[in-house]
Amino acid sequence: MTAGPASATRPHNRRQLIVEAAGQVFSERGYHGASMEEIAAGVGISAAALYRHFPNKYALFAECAEVMVDRLVAALSPVSPVDGSLRDVFAAVTRVTVAHRASGGLYRWEARYLEAADRRRLRAKFEQVVGRVTELVAGEFPLPEARLRAVAALGAIGSITMHHTSIAQRRIEELLLGSALRVAATDPSAAAGSAGLVEPPASPVPRTRRAEILAAAVPLFARDGFANVTNAQIAQAVGLAPSAIYRHYPGKVDILVAACLQAAGLLAQAVEQSLEHAAGPRAAVVALAAAYVAYKFEHDALNSVAEAEIAGLPDHLKRPLILAQREHIAVWEQQLRAARPELDPRQARLLVHAGFGVVVEAGRALRWENTPGHRDAVTALVIGALML
Repeated sequence: MTAGPASATRPHNRRQLIVEAAGQVFSERGYHGASMEEIAAGVGISAAALYRHFPNKYALFAECAEVMVDRLVAALSPVSPVDGSLRDVFAAVTRVTVAHRASGGLYRWEARYLEAADRRRLRAKFEQVVGRVTELVAGEFPLPEARLRAVAALGAIGSITMHHTSIAQRRIEELLLGSALRVAATDPSAAAGSAGLVEPPASPVPRTRRAEILAAAVPLFARDGFANVTNAQIAQAVGLAPSAIYRHYPGKVDILVAACLQAAGLLAQAVEQSLEHAAGPRAAVVALAAAYVAYKFEHDALNSVAEAEIAGLPDHLKRPLILAQREHIAVWEQQLRAARPELDPRQARLLVHAGFGVVVEAGRALRWENTPGHRDAVTALVIGALML
């Protein structure tokens, strides 16, 4: 008697295939935007079959996050702790990150939806990677702030998970490796005084009830995640009855869209101001970096909401925000290629994203404490990531 078609074709690594597919869906749609049905379809199985492997969406999400961090830890295992160089370690981390770029993005923003015990366990594992890199950075480049440089360099590598720029894999790895090494070798005081190049635009003073609702919602979204915040919580923060919210916004998603549009407007304003008096291509890139860093530190809650939650928006609401993002990146690409003519557009775009990754991870390491010294240090690391 022969086995039926299902048993004959069932892969032995189905659980692994599920985790791979789920990681991509979580990265693209966010934790709350992802569905078990979509994940099952990506593997070619029914939702019922998926539940035989994972009891619920959270269990699958937690395993996806853990697998991603475990890959980074495993990538360092073959590198000798005695003879291994920083280049060896960065090359290993880069290879595994690029190989799994489609699913790697979930950790950056979506890990906040992990339960406390799972989050602590993942942080402890990630700390193994950071600790190893920090030791090598300090040993090979004895400059101040070794840990900050290590985290920033890992941010440059991890940036590949946050965009879809298509280049040959070997070239991606070369560019990211070079960028990370330059970040690690950058003196954080190299851009001292850059914080004075541009004053970030201030958030508008809320003068209407609609603006007050938006101002109250943003820190709640940043702290708890959009999906976990209720209209009742927002209304309480403003001193309104929950039903009064609907007189100003048709729904909670409209508050989120308003936040994303405000973030895009403030960033565009910062970019425009930064380029007004730049003398030459390199100065323009430095001014852009200083303006972007200033914007991120000044508006960290607003910006984290815009970056973390845009994936979960319906397509028709997401489109204008994505166009604004592309316009911003195009400005960077143009200025960087003027400063480094040997780069083609895709290479320049990849390095721009590496600079953005540096800001995210270095800013987090500094707890977004908005001081001129912190902004100068991060600006210097961004310039390093761009290999100027």
